[in-house]
Parts: sequence; structure tokens; C-alpha cells
Amino acid sequence: MSKSEELINLLIQNKLITDEQLIAIKKLPEYGKNSEEAFIKSGLVDAEDLIKLKAKVYNLNYYSLIGVKIPDQVLNLIPVEVAENYKIVCFEIAQDKMKVGIVDPENFKAIEAIDFLAKEENLQPEYFLISALSLEIALKHYKTLGKEVSIALKTKEEEDVLERASKKINQEEVEEVTKSAPVSKIVSVIIRHAVEGRASDIHIEPMQTETRIRYRIDGILHTSLILPKSVHRAIVGRIKVLANLKLDETRIPQDGRIRVNINNKEIDLRISIMPLLDEEKVVVRILDITMGAPTLEELGFMGAGLKVIKKNLVKTDGMFLITGPTGSGKSTTLFSILTDLNKEDINISTLEDPVEYFVKGANQSQVKPEIGFTFASGLRSLLRQDPDIVMVGEIRDNETAELGIHAGLTGHFVLSTLHTNDALGAIPRLLDMAVEPFLLGSTLNIVLAQRLGRKICEYCKAEYKLPENIIAEIKKELTAMPLATIKEMMPDFDFKKLKFYKGKGCVRCGGVGYKGRIALVEVLDVNDKIKEMIMSNKANFTFDDLVKNQNFITMKQDGIIKALLGLTTMEEVLRTVHV
Repeated sequence: MSKSEELINLLIQNKLITDEQLIAIKKLPEYGKNSEEAFIKSGLVDAEDLIKLKAKVYNLNYYSLIGVKIPDQVLNLIPVEVAENYKIVCFEIAQDKMKVGIVDPENFKAIEAIDFLAKEENLQPEYFLISALSLEIALKHYKTLGKEVSIALKTKEEEDVLERASKKINQEEVEEVTKSAPVSKIVSVIIRHAVEGRASDIHIEPMQTETRIRYRIDGILHTSLILPKSVHRAIVGRIKVLANLKLDETRIPQDGRIRVNINNKEIDLRISIMPLLDEEKVVVRILDITMGAPTLEELGFMGAGLKVIKKNLVKTDGMFLITGPTGSGKSTTLFSILTDLNKEDINISTLEDPVEYFVKGANQSQVKPEIGFTFASGLRSLLRQDPDIVMVGEIRDNETAELGIHAGLTGHFVLSTLHTNDALGAIPRLLDMAVEPFLLGSTLNIVLAQRLGRKICEYCKAEYKLPENIIAEIKKELTAMPLATIKEMMPDFDFKKLKFYKGKGCVRCGGVGYKGRIALVEVLDVNDKIKEMIMSNKANFTFDDLVKNQNFITMKQDGIIKALLGLTTMEEVLRTVHV
């Protein structure tokens, strides 16, 4: 029996295909050239499942490189030209063994090449069968951040720079070090890769014997590069020079901004430098200012919640609150709303700390508490600027809360943010700030609470089954929701046919199964009934009270619907909502 026939038998035995489906697949034009490709193209057999069975046929172990970070020194044991030509990759060195992934186990020239390379390194080769996708992901690693930085570090000029960086004598020498070509190259490559990889933040961290570079992508921190500790001060110095910060100040925190152009995009970099025990840590927030404001629909707002928001955005007075922790997307939602409200006949004035997004035509101010320009003092002055719409970055104290409430009562539309866990928590939080209940009830129009969950990669999305205990919890949440509200978000909803999805990992998402983020939200419409409850100081109302008065759904329930729609996973909903 041939290897191909053995594989077909295993596919049938494992119930991945039926005899009838096999007959149909054999009629595909691809089958004569490559039967495996025909199985995958039919959509009946997953590529990774096929390789797992193929590994059994060839008596090899299967290995997936999807989502695996291969160290540069391991990857480079096989030159990139050899890896591409023979479809092989070295992914791990363990003791005296060299673990190698191979796509075609019948490519004896590839095996000969590996044997030769292993002998040169005094290692014993150990073969694993990998998919074409795994190989493609591994080949991308050859052209990554680490490769580009390694080239800069290897130059003789860099060696001189590093030596001098560790023996700084005066300000002039420090400036000379930070402006050197290799250091400039390293910093520019780190920033460029972060922008191209859709990172929101860069962390440059001094460790005991090395410097760690981490990117925050879709809300999750990933280690992207490890550098020698000796380069740390030069990198920090270079960033200080670009941000016009004090090079010789290492005792106190410093903040700055850098404007760069990457791939014809204007990128605003917000720099934060924090002194640690012996070195300084740098965090860079990345903002693409050329990217237009996303719509509320693009951010993930839908159904009854979106209708409530749009209903409140036509009002000319009162308060619109957005709540959530740092990094929950409040600023982006505000940016979207302000852009939507920005008209020729409207005067928009903002107080922010810091100004993250620039809204064309809006009057944006950054508070400076160190000189007495706070949210409260700024709001007093701003109200004399004849604003129609006022945006206050955050309500942090009683004074700002009261001024915001009074602004909303006197014909201004006020937008602001608050740190609470959910929409309901905003009301007792403001009352705790000593805001009078009758003023709050008269002014507050809407409270929007949100978190950000990672979106499933559209290119590798696949259906999967959840554990029964999770399904039971989901059904409990769905039962508590008004059916009309569910149908508005998901017209073809069927309680008996719940389907969930996840990303299997591919080249486009870097093997993680996620790409981009989506808002998980709850929207509290402060209607007459709720206003009455606030003004009578009965702010401890429950979810049941709300359901009786409006089609309110929680963030968790919103997340469940979005998981059923295939926008995110239940794992993300449970990770981000924490209830």
C-alpha cells in the first residue's frame, strides 16, 4: 500500500471524510497533481489535521509552529536560502539535539542537507513533520525585528559606541553616542516594526543582564526582541534626544512626544520615561494621526445600544459619560463621537491629559496640573469660550464633577470619562463625589461602559465546541436577555443552535488567531424612570430594575452575542469582562 493510500485510509478511519466525499474529491482537478491540496481545498479536511495523520504514516512526530517564537540564534542555524529551497526549518536546540521541521518527508536532499548542517554543529538531528503554513510563518521570522537589529549590532562602529555608552563622561559624549548611526538604526527599526505590527505601545525595559523590547498588540504584551544590556542607555538617550528631553536627567520621570513618518503615515509617539533602581524604562504610546476616526459601528457598537447612543448625540445639553479602566478604548470612542459631532456651526472645546487624537476644527487643550492648569480650573475658563460641546478628559474629583454637571445644566453638551467597572457604577461614584442627586438626575443622559476584546482573524476563523459548563452559563445569560434585543443584534438567532468560533492561527495574524479589537459594551439610557430614582437618592438599583424599564444588556451579554456572531471568542469575553 502506498503512503498516499495509507493517508486516505486514516482520513476515513478518523471520520474526517466519507467514501462518498472521497469520490467527489478525486474529481477535483487538483487531485491528480497533489491529492493533499485537493483534500484541503475541498474544505472538508483541515490542513493541520491532515499533517497530523501524515506524520503517523511516515512514523514522524507532528509539530505546529503557529504562534511559536523561534530564537534568532536557533533559526539561523539553517541559512534562509536553504530553508526556502528545501522547505526545512530549525526551531529548537535541546541538549545535543537539533529539532528540525520538514514539509516533505520524501525530500531526501533536504534530509542530507540537515544531516550535513547538524554534523557541522555537533548536533543530532530530530525530524518533525510541519505544515506549509508553519513553514511560511517560520520563514517570516528570518526578516523580523531581531534580524535587522542584529545587523546594526554587529558593526564595528556599534562596538565602539557601546563601549563608550558604558563609560559616559560628559554631556557632549552622551549626545555623540545617541546620534551614532547604529543606535539611530536600532531605535528606528524598533519603532517601524511596532507600527507595521499594529502595536499600541512599545516597552523598553532594563533587565538584570539584558534589555527587553515588548510590543502590546491587541491589548496583549509580547516579547519581540532581547538586546545586550550595554545598548540600553544609548537607546534611552536616543529617544530622549528625539523627544527633546533632558539627557542628563535620570532621577525623575519625563514625558515627551515625537512625530515620525513611517510608510507615508504620520505617527505620533507619546514618550514616558520612568527611573528604576539602576536604569530607566521607556514606554512609547503609538498613535496613527493620519488614520481617520472609526465609526461607532466599526468599533463594535450595534443593536439597541447603538440606537440609544445616536438618540443622545442629537441632544444639545446634558452629560454623556463613558466609563472603563485604562486601555478600554474610551479615548477612541470619544474621538469617534467628537468627529461625528464636528460641524461648521458647532464649537467644540476639549480639556485632555494628554491630547491623544487631533480633531480638525476642535479647540483642544492639554491640562498642566504642575502650573495649576487642572481639569477644574480649565473648565471654568473654557465655559467663557462660548462652547456648544465640552469634552473633559476625565472626572477625577468633586470640583470637576460639579463644574461638568453645571455646564450640562446651562445649555452645554458635556462628554467625559470616569473610572468605574460598569455603567451602573457611574451613578454611585458621582454621588460619592458629593454631586447633588437632583442635579445629577437632571443632567445625566447616558452612561456607556466598555472593554476591548480581541477580534477573531477572518482568514483562519473556524467553528469549535465549548465545554458543556460554559454552554450552560451562556444559556443562562441569554435567557435573561430580552429576545427582541438579541434579534436586533443577531436576526438569525436560534437558542437551540449556538455556534462559536475561534482563529486557528495563520500568517496574517502571526499564528495567534486574533487580529484587531472590538468593543464589548453596555449602554445605560438614563430615562425618566432612572432619573426619578437618582433624584430620590435610590441609586442602588439593580439589573432587574433596568430590565423592567429598558432593553439593557450587560457587557458580558454583549460579548456573548459577539462571540455567537463570530466577532470574538468566549475566552476573550471572559478574560476582558471579569464577571
